[in-house]
Amino acid sequence: MSETADVVIVGGGVVGASVAYHLAERGCANVVIVESAREQGTGSTGRATGGVRAQFSTAVNIAMSLYSLEFIRNFRDATGRDAGYLPVGYLFVATDGAQLEALKIARERQRAAGLTDVELLDAAEVARRAPRLRAETVAGGTFRQADGFVAPLELMRGFTERALARGARLLTDAEVTGIDVEGGRVCGVRTSRGRVATRAVVNAAGAWAARVARLAGVEIPVVPLRRQIVCVRPREPLAEGSPMVIDLSDGFHFRAVVRDRTWQPEVLLAWPGPPEPPGFNTELDPAFVTKILTRAEASVPSFAGAGVVPELSRAGLYEMTPDHHPIVCESERARGLFLACGFSGHGVMHSPAAGRAVADLILDGRTEAFDISPLDAGRFARGELIEETALL
Repeated sequence: MSETADVVIVGGGVVGASVAYHLAERGCANVVIVESAREQGTGSTGRATGGVRAQFSTAVNIAMSLYSLEFIRNFRDATGRDAGYLPVGYLFVATDGAQLEALKIARERQRAAGLTDVELLDAAEVARRAPRLRAETVAGGTFRQADGFVAPLELMRGFTERALARGARLLTDAEVTGIDVEGGRVCGVRTSRGRVATRAVVNAAGAWAARVARLAGVEIPVVPLRRQIVCVRPREPLAEGSPMVIDLSDGFHFRAVVRDRTWQPEVLLAWPGPPEPPGFNTELDPAFVTKILTRAEASVPSFAGAGVVPELSRAGLYEMTPDHHPIVCESERARGLFLACGFSGHGVMHSPAAGRAVADLILDGRTEAFDISPLDAGRFARGELIEETALL
């Protein structure tokens, strides 16, 4: 195969699919999405928990969330697919006074960034919204109703199908083996299925983004980090409409499984757990399963004795940057190489905003949707890292 495209997108997950959609909607349909797997969505997108929220502490994360959540709310109109959006809320739970004070400070930052509907809750109100929590461990919390869940693969499919209908092409089982650069500008992408000549390449390769950037002679600080999710079936299922619940003491969080908008008896448990070295391991660690079951019971007594559901338990990869914020910009070293990577666990929820921003950068050289200047790759060399306190 040898062909020409206006834009080549490396990575067919939800972020790459969103870029293709936004380009096609603006009339740039000569786009090729290159996906290394045989089936689109088998990487990080298909392993995500599907949470979406605006309760962050930095202005850029909040702006991307507000844009993305509004887009997701109207996803069927935009793409013809149901994204499975359920605004059941995110409940951040403080277990002591210091954590509660940190939530209050974050809430003020959120209000300053235009996020005005975050509720500050006392312990009694937290217990009302999450009655299964061990009440004596709760000091208070924050809650936003419009946060909630989506179906990650449906987001990806909606973006992809609309882009393909406009004329984009999807190459699966196609490994990128090189990015050609002449005179400081990209001019083509070499794959295991042939070469595509192009003047614009989008690196949306997720946990593999540093490898892809290196093919163009560009170094970016994106590393893969395993995150594990254990699905259990407790004695008593969570009530329909239960929010995502996050314990601020250590990041442990849980949510009900929802399938086709129907509440299931299973619950997803997630926990950052002890630090582990970066790597591409996506095997679920049996020792982690044991640890998270013990941890879950400490917060929710009714989780004691819950049976593990192996087919819904999994491990996936976060694409981490040093400040847990993405890189969204055009490379200065290789012009025409656009970076949309390093989302640090927020790729699904921020995919609409990322797609809009990158499409604007390619077509206009800038975006007016929101300020992405803090997300340029040069911030790491300048020491201008962004501090986000609301991390999971």
